[in-house]
Order: sequence, then structure tokens, then C-alpha cells
Amino acid sequence: MARLSTDKPFIHTDCDVVDTTFGAFVEIGRGSRLAHSSLDDYSYCDRFADIANTSVGKFSNIAAFVRIGATDHPMEKASLHHFHYRSADYFDDAKHDEAWFDHRKSRRTVIGHDTWLGHGAQVRPGVTIGHGAVIAGGAIVTKDVPPYMIVAGLPAVPLRPRYAPGIADRMMSLAWWDWPHDALRRALEDFRTLSAEAFLERYE
Repeated sequence: MARLSTDKPFIHTDCDVVDTTFGAFVEIGRGSRLAHSSLDDYSYCDRFADIANTSVGKFSNIAAFVRIGATDHPMEKASLHHFHYRSADYFDDAKHDEAWFDHRKSRRTVIGHDTWLGHGAQVRPGVTIGHGAVIAGGAIVTKDVPPYMIVAGLPAVPLRPRYAPGIADRMMSLAWWDWPHDALRRALEDFRTLSAEAFLERYE
């Protein structure tokens, strides 16, 4: 029997999940923390991922120790510290600064379909990672990444397109990530054995 299912995510031990929704066949690795986010069908994160204020598309591959949407501290104010926005933790007569938390939630990060975020990569708040993009391990992404681009570095910069010219546009038009589960099963051997171009020629 298949380990993953349509009805609930497979969440490993010691995870902290707050205000987060999941699609079908989703897996959350041990010790991961997710807040105010969504993971669409077939996406997963490995161990100790930290994902906040993020919309993750379908078939996203998120490696261990990836951090997405890391929350900011208020650099323009007199202090960076928690005490003036997590104030109820420090003072009996004070409340948290909910406006600051609302501001954080508004800086939404978007991860496209069929993406791969390598071990220890970071994606800053408000960044969009295009469909099919690859983020190298350890990269820190501060700007939007075009579809099917491979990026690496501190800060991340483009290395090369994942596919030859024209293939990426054709793949996005095909949008195989929207196929039903049984269609994916029928095409499984072609996913395994065909190049991207040969796959397109068969299914366009």
C-alpha cells in the first residue's frame, strides 16, 4: 500500500505546524516548522525545514534545513528585539504588536511547481521562485527566480537555464503537474526514461 495519500499529509515526528494547509500526497520531514503557509499536491519538505508565510506549488522538492520566508526584525526602529513586538512575553500589562505580525504575514513567498530547493537554501520573504527552478544547496535567494532557472550563491545568481531555449515554455504549457493521479501513473515510465524534449513530443 502506498505510504502517501490524498486525505491527509504524512507528518513526521517533532513538527510544529500552525495555520498551514496541505494538498494530496504531501510529506513533512521530522522536526520541520511551518506557519501561515500552504503546500499543494505532491510537495514535500525533508528534515528540519522552516517555512513561514509561503505558498508552495505542486511537486516541490524541499531539502533538509531549507528556510523559506524567514521573518524580519524591524531594522528601522530603535531596537531589533522581540520585546517591543512580542511584548506580552515580557510585560504583564502589555500586548503583542499584532500590526507587526500582520506585516510579516503580508510578505508572501511563492514557490512554483516542480521546483527543487537544495540543502540549507534560504529564500527571503516576498520572493517568487518560478516553476521548474532549481535553488542550489546553501544559496540565499533575495530576488525572484525565473521559471526553469538554476541559481546558486550568496546572494543567489543565475547559473544557467535548466532546459534549452523553448523547452521551458512548452513544459509550462503542458502543465503536467495538473494531471490527475491516474494519468501520472500511466505516464510513469515516460517520466523515468524520456528526456524533457522527448516527453513533450509524446504528450503535447
